[in-house]
Amino acid sequence: MKKPDILENRVKHSYLAIGSNLGNKINNINLAKFELEKNRIKIVKTSSYYLSNSWPDPLLPKYINVVIKVKTTLNPLELLKYCKLIEKKLGRSRTKKNAPRTCDIDIIDYDKKVLNFIEENLFIPHPRMKMRSFVLLPLFEIDKKWKDPKSGKNIVNLVYSLSVKNLRSIKQI
Repeated sequence: MKKPDILENRVKHSYLAIGSNLGNKINNINLAKFELEKNRIKIVKTSSYYLSNSWPDPLLPKYINVVIKVKTTLNPLELLKYCKLIEKKLGRSRTKKNAPRTCDIDIIDYDKKVLNFIEENLFIPHPRMKMRSFVLLPLFEIDKKWKDPKSGKNIVNLVYSLSVKNLRSIKQI
């Protein structure tokens, strides 16, 4: 019997983005956070709530988003599994891409690593986060020293790279 590596069980820090644009959006986010904590995912820090337009169709209901910093002993695939289970428990149905949803949880960063799990469609850091004000601004709020593990760019430079239109489309609430 192989002994588990002590390093495998050490606590990892991760950033998760949670969004909702159906139902009681703030309640959906709070329920998602509660469910995460029930599943060996300790929330260390939470951003304010941010209101943003739906993408790519701004005519769909607006989103409320947060970014949370968590610590966990789960590996990235286990963390993804719990995130998907929580989304489902909160009523998310996967119909078409970018459809409105009660809950969406994305892994933005996991232990400052660059990871690709192609079969599971999990790419860390999240490949589209650099274009999303609703991820970058809350992330900046909770960790002004964060750096993208892939590009090495710090959060300040990533925020400055957003278009004025993108920055104006989001509001802290």
